[in-house]
Amino acid sequence: MKLVSSDPDRAAAPDPAQDWARLVRRVAEQGDREAFSQLFAHFAPRVKSYLIRTGSADALAEELAQEALVTVWRKAALFDPAQAAVSTWVFTIARHLRVDAGRRHRLDGAGDECFEADHLEADQPEVPDHAHATRQARRVREALEQLPPEQAQALRLSFYDDEPHARIAAELGLPLGTVKSRIRLAVAHLRKLLES
Repeated sequence: MKLVSSDPDRAAAPDPAQDWARLVRRVAEQGDREAFSQLFAHFAPRVKSYLIRTGSADALAEELAQEALVTVWRKAALFDPAQAAVSTWVFTIARHLRVDAGRRHRLDGAGDECFEADHLEADQPEVPDHAHATRQARRVREALEQLPPEQAQALRLSFYDDEPHARIAAELGLPLGTVKSRIRLAVAHLRKLLES
């Protein structure tokens, strides 16, 4: 499978009423190739474009985009629309593949040369780095305490507990848009507090 363009605007415009979750369900339950074809046509060019924007070379971006969509085919049954949108799920798969590829590249970078322990990074940060990280963590905690409680709660659930926005909305009994707004406002407020 060859991706035609890294520009998502050049790809065929999807039907605005397209139900991506329904297509993933058809792939999961029936191995529906037509449903997968629609998912591939829509997401592959967008994933490739995202990967290029995040620093991947064109060939690697294409390879990772294809691998991401193959993962969608293989793991469609694991998709839970209550946890995230299809686009979020697909781009998360792509991001993980990009991170893994970066790790492999760093590990493979030594080639067949002799292994030298001196080239390994330390497990623990240097003392000045550790002291800086400790100070920064204290500043973040103090800034979080200055946020309105509802913003701090949404931010903690999203960033510290790594909860998807949809789950936070369900847990707090709030509309999804409200949760996203609170997190966005909290991040902006936190940034201002940390810059001062």
